[in-house]
Amino acid sequence: MTPLAPLFRCPVFDGAADPTVIHRRGTDEWWMFYTARRATLTTGGCDWITGTRIGVAVSTDAGATWRYRGVVEGLDPQDSPGLNTHWAPEVVWHGGRYHLFLTWGPGAPGSWTEQAERRLVHYTGADLTAWEYQGTLDVGSPNVIDAAFAVVADGTPRVWFKDEMDGSTTWSATCSGNDLNDWRAEGQVIGLPAHEGPNVFELGGWYWMVVDEWRGQAVHRSKDGLSWQRQEANNGLILDVPGTGPDDATYGRHADVVVQHDEVGTQGDFAYIFYFTHPEWQDTEMVSGLADPVQAVREQCTSIHAARLHVEDGVLVCTRDLDAPVQLDPALL
Repeated sequence: MTPLAPLFRCPVFDGAADPTVIHRRGTDEWWMFYTARRATLTTGGCDWITGTRIGVAVSTDAGATWRYRGVVEGLDPQDSPGLNTHWAPEVVWHGGRYHLFLTWGPGAPGSWTEQAERRLVHYTGADLTAWEYQGTLDVGSPNVIDAAFAVVADGTPRVWFKDEMDGSTTWSATCSGNDLNDWRAEGQVIGLPAHEGPNVFELGGWYWMVVDEWRGQAVHRSKDGLSWQRQEANNGLILDVPGTGPDDATYGRHADVVVQHDEVGTQGDFAYIFYFTHPEWQDTEMVSGLADPVQAVREQCTSIHAARLHVEDGVLVCTRDLDAPVQLDPALL
């Protein structure tokens, strides 16, 4: 069977990245929030990656197809009007409401040195359509991105994130209240090699963390979600071998996982991993710009895909080339 086409490409700037997928309770809708990179810009700087909004796509057929809905409004403080940088949304249901964690930076700088500080911010909402600002997460570093939220074995709400001041490693912070407003940094969780985009989930009797090493997703395993060990199989990587489907012939980047729990036990548990690719990126330094603006756009554009995960003998196994459409079931969450 011919591998499936990509799930989604953003119809505005063709730069959908960093997807996170969640079921909208009480409906048949699945919502995908993503970093809407401005991939069609050809300024020669990095402002196709900065100055981004959070895009939204919606599926009403269990994740098989997605329709662009627009961008999330109201994510900038009143004292910072204009175009700012929004990255890597994490949207979860916790304590009777939705929570949106976001990387925020001022403005849309054309070079990385112009934006020296990025922070994690927190919003809440009732139905995914409107968000109320709750505050900035104090996690002990002035330059952090890519929040991932989960509650693991100790029952404590926790976020994991990339600390760019510590060589692009993963750190964690805990929260003492169910409102998720009082955070305390814990320290480094995953060290070098450098990486970003952690995502934490439970599958097949284990907790798992995948991180983007820009050559595939590195896999780490834990019994309690507190102490982690890198998976040995395939140098600890998944999505490192190109897929055969359209837009998928390169490694998978910054991912989100939706677990589907078997009703009987853990043996039938599986998950979908949603990730993005640069279909035509040739390992050039895109942020410095390319002499040919047409080629620059081709390399900057991105595409969203899905693969399937399951656990086999304690190893996280990824099936990249799906032979059937994504079929998410809210009853298995």
